[in-house]
Amino acid sequence: MSGALSHIKVIDLSRVLAGPACTQLLGDLGADIIKIEKPGQGDDTRKWGPPFLKDKDGNDTAESAYYLSANRNKRSVAIDITTREGQDVIHRLLETADVLIENFKTGGLEKYGLGYEQLKDRYPRLVYCSITGFGQNGPLATEPGYDFLAQAMGGLMAITGTPDGEPMKAGVALSDIMTGLYAAIGILAALQSREQTGKGQMIDLALLDCTIASLTNVAQYYLTSGNLAPRLGNAHSTIVPYQVFSASDGYVIIAVGNDTQFARLADFLGHAEWSADLRFSTNSARVKNRAALVPLIAAPLARETVAHWVAAFQSVDVPVAPVNDMAQAFAMEQAQARNMRIEMPHPVAPISTPMALVGSPLKLSGTPVTYRHAPPSCGHDTDAVLRSYGLNDNDIAALRHKGIVQ
Repeated sequence: MSGALSHIKVIDLSRVLAGPACTQLLGDLGADIIKIEKPGQGDDTRKWGPPFLKDKDGNDTAESAYYLSANRNKRSVAIDITTREGQDVIHRLLETADVLIENFKTGGLEKYGLGYEQLKDRYPRLVYCSITGFGQNGPLATEPGYDFLAQAMGGLMAITGTPDGEPMKAGVALSDIMTGLYAAIGILAALQSREQTGKGQMIDLALLDCTIASLTNVAQYYLTSGNLAPRLGNAHSTIVPYQVFSASDGYVIIAVGNDTQFARLADFLGHAEWSADLRFSTNSARVKNRAALVPLIAAPLARETVAHWVAAFQSVDVPVAPVNDMAQAFAMEQAQARNMRIEMPHPVAPISTPMALVGSPLKLSGTPVTYRHAPPSCGHDTDAVLRSYGLNDNDIAALRHKGIVQ
């Protein structure tokens, strides 16, 4: 079966994470992603290691785990877009492209004739997605943007970490990932609009905007009350008990979402009277009296293992989960049943076994995701792609001789 987006061609001028995460998602759905990279260098994240992919002799290859995480289902074409000839090649690709995505600084592509205003009349059906730190307008528009900055400035760090500790970033680049997801949604919406109007448009996405938007109830807490949601570590500002507890051999989380679930928890722990206690009988009361309630729950939990409590609370329908590391997460039968670990052969590196990659979470019954291209080496597909767009071997050789393509 063809992918849902198998009719869509994307010119990907993005690098690092937000843009590549978006285009990997589109590629999984079938889109033809042509990843444009700088000759001799490629995506910055190729060098963001260790760890690196190992060859059959156990030596590092030129591809980091970071790069591998966001670049499957793409074809790499290495073009120097700072040159006139390189720009001409990009224009040749744009003649049949549906989408261009880029994450240069605001205005950064204009000096190469590849800004939206410079392209929109020549390619009126083009959907142009620009990802920057702060967007196309505002006093910070021209400043460089990074995930860490967005997490700090957007409020995410302020509500992450222990109450008496320093603000803490998330353990993964969430601002980048969320921006990549918003980018995919925006691109799909713009393509749907084009079906009705015949016209493309620009999508202006900022890491800062996406971070603020992603804070949902925490942001609304402030807008509604005028007060800041407290930083509570692994607890929740408006639900109790909804946090991590220590077991005898690790950690377990309990996520009680309503009063009925709390009554079942209390009864199982041998304290049915808690659900009748006015301090704990409703969620609002439990939020106000968390300091009294949480130690009462924590004490018995510390005496048994994680496995004991997961099985016990599941048996009485109280939401519970172990705190897994990545090895434990991939080892779960549930993760295996959902194909969250996949394997793909590498097209170039002499590795002895297929590389392992994180699977797509999208499960479509009619147009399932496909894994067609392993993350490519820089310029791996230059010749094949350029030939498919009408350049002959002599044309490509001349460009390569000048250092314009790799």
